[in-house]
Amino acid sequence: MIWKPNVTVAAVIERDGKFLLVEEETSQGLRFNQPAGHLEADESLLAAVAREVLEESAYHFTPQHLLGVYRWHSDESDTTYLRFAFTGEITGHEAGRQLDTGILHALWLTPDEIRANRSRHRSPLILRCIEDYLAGKRFPLELLVHYD
Repeated sequence: MIWKPNVTVAAVIERDGKFLLVEEETSQGLRFNQPAGHLEADESLLAAVAREVLEESAYHFTPQHLLGVYRWHSDESDTTYLRFAFTGEITGHEAGRQLDTGILHALWLTPDEIRANRSRHRSPLILRCIEDYLAGKRFPLELLVHYD
């Protein structure tokens, strides 16, 4: 059997000193996460992160930088995730849009509020990505090649 990680994308979006998170229902109860999800077949990483942000938060997102690539193993689900995290800008909002199943709402929190709610994070990657963003990490999107 060949082992393969689950490829996911996430958006780290800052506005006025606050970061966009979603509160979602999980097998561990209500948890916070960045707008994030799985890469779909024949989808580029950039298209995937824009789609996930819209589906989970109703915001239109344009990725501008790669924040980092993160590998994390969930002991609970015995699953390894390979997360591509992006930063960028909000380019619109669909206030009445139905959010993905399981997403209660999108909210904006300060870094201190995010740190204070660490026990409710879906994974340790939430805070790690925020800290990397605050440390100024940004990589050009040209690092990524979607080759058809």
